[in-house]
Amino acid sequence: MSAAGDRLQDTARRAALALPGVSHGYPFTPGLDVYKVAGKVFLIVTDAPDEQIITVKCEPEHARTYVHDHASITPGRYLDKRHWISLGAGPGITERLVTDVVEDSYDLAVERLPRRDRPGAR
Repeated sequence: MSAAGDRLQDTARRAALALPGVSHGYPFTPGLDVYKVAGKVFLIVTDAPDEQIITVKCEPEHARTYVHDHASITPGRYLDKRHWISLGAGPGITERLVTDVVEDSYDLAVERLPRRDRPGAR
């Protein structure tokens, strides 16, 4: 495990858990820590030591920009490559960027929920 990869994942976990109505667990496999809001996935943290990445929902136009601008951001691993991106530790991957993409992913998930299922206003 790399220290930078640990920081990336810890930052993403902290950002997700600070948001209202978030739950997490391992519904798919023991190596994927999945974060949800009202049952909708918005963050996946890959626990494998050789693949320290996070995967988040992202607007397609923003996803293309992130992938173009950062070598360690790729289209979402194992998911819809237009609407998800995966981030690994690397140049330009700051705590602020990680927090921003997690919060944006959460907002995308919440926007798609019926009003009655949305957590408190943020």
